[in-house]
Amino acid sequence: MKSNIKFSVSIFSMMVALWLTSCGGDDNDPTVVEPPIASKNTEIQDFIWQGMNEIYYWQDNVPNLADNKFASQDAYKTFLESEDDPFVFFDNLLYQKNVVDRFSWIVDDYVELENSFQGISTTDGIKFGVAAYGENGVFGYVRYVLPNSDASKKEIKRGDIFTHVNGVAITRSNYVDLLYESSSTSHTLSLAKIENNTITPTGVDVELSKSVLTENPVYLSKSFTIDGKKIGYIMYNRFNDDFDDEINRAFGELKAEGVTDLVLDFRYNPGGSVNTAVSIASMITGQYNGEILLKEKWNRKYQAYWEANRPDYLISKFPNRLGNGNLINSLELNSIYILTTGNTASASELIINGLKPYINVKLIGQKTYGKSVASVTLYDSNNFGKEGANPNHKYAMQPIILETRNKLDENDIDGFDPDFEIAENIANLGTLGDTDEPLLQAAINMITGRAMKMDTQKFRFADDLLDAAAIPNYRNDMYLELDNEELTKHFSRTPLLLE
Repeated sequence: MKSNIKFSVSIFSMMVALWLTSCGGDDNDPTVVEPPIASKNTEIQDFIWQGMNEIYYWQDNVPNLADNKFASQDAYKTFLESEDDPFVFFDNLLYQKNVVDRFSWIVDDYVELENSFQGISTTDGIKFGVAAYGENGVFGYVRYVLPNSDASKKEIKRGDIFTHVNGVAITRSNYVDLLYESSSTSHTLSLAKIENNTITPTGVDVELSKSVLTENPVYLSKSFTIDGKKIGYIMYNRFNDDFDDEINRAFGELKAEGVTDLVLDFRYNPGGSVNTAVSIASMITGQYNGEILLKEKWNRKYQAYWEANRPDYLISKFPNRLGNGNLINSLELNSIYILTTGNTASASELIINGLKPYINVKLIGQKTYGKSVASVTLYDSNNFGKEGANPNHKYAMQPIILETRNKLDENDIDGFDPDFEIAENIANLGTLGDTDEPLLQAAINMITGRAMKMDTQKFRFADDLLDAAAIPNYRNDMYLELDNEELTKHFSRTPLLLE
């Protein structure tokens, strides 16, 4: 495993310095007319362009990011002035936005972004999905409730559905505003039930308040003895390296209990830290220490640089220690059973793909999301690290910078199909961690050789609505971390001089 799977930026931006010194003309030639110096503040646009030109995975595919795009500093300034809105400016530099690049984004407050990666959010504690019915109806349904949240103290639980927020019916036209973009610190949800294939109000309202909460991604960890087999179960909802010791401890406890088979519940796991994913791969196995788990493919400039100077940087190997030096608790399994849905994404898929050449990986549930690329946070500083970031704003980018592949150079960019397909039944979600919960039961049946059962859902719902895990964007992400020391070794950004 590389020292931290953190990226460093190289010296390719020397190209920028070259054209910055080439502008101007013969001051004695009256035919040369210099355009006026821009009066607009384009420091954010400058940060965006230089960062995307430097390290964006699809840089070669975007003409406006070409290294030779601008013949002079004035041409560059004019380009920066072409769009006042940094969000629009950023989007215009993406390669086939929402078609090829569905994952790069920019924020205007990197504090919120950093908190999200650490599992910190302002929440009422309900993790929910949304579904549509009829011509315009939408309802939310509770997937799980966070411990120590306001919701955990109220009469609301997994499987409950709600149709109104503060008395307003949820519809296709307002559900994003009501459920995702409201800045209110408290709200009331009106509960309903599915009865005779219709949505029927229960008359129960639940008042909820939001507070700042840190989510432990290890939601459940337990074991069962079934048909003579010791089966472990871990529900893990986010790859958060601040909780690496917690997930390692959970594996250690299962190891002490003599677990011989493991069900990993990634059904709601949208991804997160690559470092953590690599560590968990070794918790599952342990017998492949030092062998290749992951390969990386960067943009043309970076790929050539790493291959020529540090080819080891493009490879991640199975480790036997966490990033903090603690020994990894390994189960040394030859098979793994993973529960998946369309919300299983990114770092979750990295584990699936990385382990496939080594052990028997069985997927139970639905096809995964399909995200085999990773991003990194870029700040407006000389080396794009947070240290020395521009104090005038808090914009930060999260551009895609690489694609991941397994030992055999394989991946499935469209998602991984399940070995046994079973959808969650909104009308009968079951209790997470119970052996009769439909997805876990299916995994246990696969392990023990029992007959596999399908739970047919009679009441169908449209699935074309945005999912809770996809808003905001950073919920579906696989990210790396900056290493300021390495950044400074390889890159010193040449800032645009706006006078």
